[in-house]
Amino acid sequence: MQMTPVLTCLALGLALVSGDGSSVHRPQSQVAQLAADFGVKVFQRAAEASKDRNVVFSPYGVASVLAMLQVMAGGDTRQQIQVAMGFKSDEKGTALALRRLYKELMGPWNKDEISITDAIFVQRDLKLVQGFMPRFFRLFQNMVKQVDFSEVDRATFIVNDWVKTHTKGMISDLLGEGDVDQLTRLVLVNALYFKGYWKTPFLDSNTHRRLFHKSDGSTISVPMMSQTNKFNCTEFTTPDGHYYDIVELPYHGDTLSMLIAAPYEKEVPLSALTSILSAQLISLWKSNMTRLPRLLVLPKFSLETEVNLRGPLENLGMTNMFTPSQADFTRLSDQESLHVSQALQKVKIEVNESGTVASSSTAVIVSSRMAHQELIMDRPFLFVVRHNPTGTVLFVGQVMEP
Repeated sequence: MQMTPVLTCLALGLALVSGDGSSVHRPQSQVAQLAADFGVKVFQRAAEASKDRNVVFSPYGVASVLAMLQVMAGGDTRQQIQVAMGFKSDEKGTALALRRLYKELMGPWNKDEISITDAIFVQRDLKLVQGFMPRFFRLFQNMVKQVDFSEVDRATFIVNDWVKTHTKGMISDLLGEGDVDQLTRLVLVNALYFKGYWKTPFLDSNTHRRLFHKSDGSTISVPMMSQTNKFNCTEFTTPDGHYYDIVELPYHGDTLSMLIAAPYEKEVPLSALTSILSAQLISLWKSNMTRLPRLLVLPKFSLETEVNLRGPLENLGMTNMFTPSQADFTRLSDQESLHVSQALQKVKIEVNESGTVASSSTAVIVSSRMAHQELIMDRPFLFVVRHNPTGTVLFVGQVMEP
């Protein structure tokens, strides 16, 4: 039997460097929705920048890191992050809702393996604002780890080793040469590992090579899995009238599933779907599905991407934190002028017969039953790994070439 693939995601949230120069209780479900929607928006911007390249991304990872960064920022920098995310991390009830969401994702009732860990590495001699560390721990239940970034090689090793440990060896080289230097003061990291078996595995004997139609009109031969079964599926339209199919593949614990979506017509670009994607739209897909017998043909795929988050985050209005003269992180330290020098995310995913390993107006969208009996994903498609009880989007990606 084939090994289950593992998806590990590591989001190196942010590296901060020294440079010159009314309370509302938010329920867990609302915070989870806002965090998911923010993460999907960042993916949208990353996908736009990637054009016709494969992208795999963790919305939850980026939301987790930015939620922590919020409480370190002040002034306009803080406001820009809060506006983009739609919530305030230290608002009454929000931090509690985030912790409860974390426990829900990590709960043994999910059966599928999920591991989520955050870390904050701070320059050893950086003078933090009095009371910051206990306040941060109270909000996120996380301790701050002290390192000496003046010893660049050792600091890089410490962070990379932490990443390697918490992604079970899947990502061992998150920080490369030049990612941190002697001016680095803080690195925020989120590591997310997921391993899930399909509720109904594909048989190895049913995997055959078939043609996959790329976006440029060319074709390649790739291994495609197939099974005939009853699937939750639906059909929607984009605002400009293009139909697309969605099918759900549940993992064996039933709380998580992979949703796969592709335009029905091969000539319609995947960007027609990516451009309208949102957490709310994904929830609409899920709530409008009908269980029907179908032949599903899906490529095996293995992706690894590293996304520079600076462009997508700036596109969402978070510009100050990257600009030395405008960044305000005085809630963390008022002794030095700090700004964000790096915002990266690195993700790996493998999908095969046994499972997955990994560490826009919706008003005009309609749902109807599909008339065709086959779902053949032989063209670029989107995939979403979703925790259904909370609506959390753990991973999302576009497969342009398996």
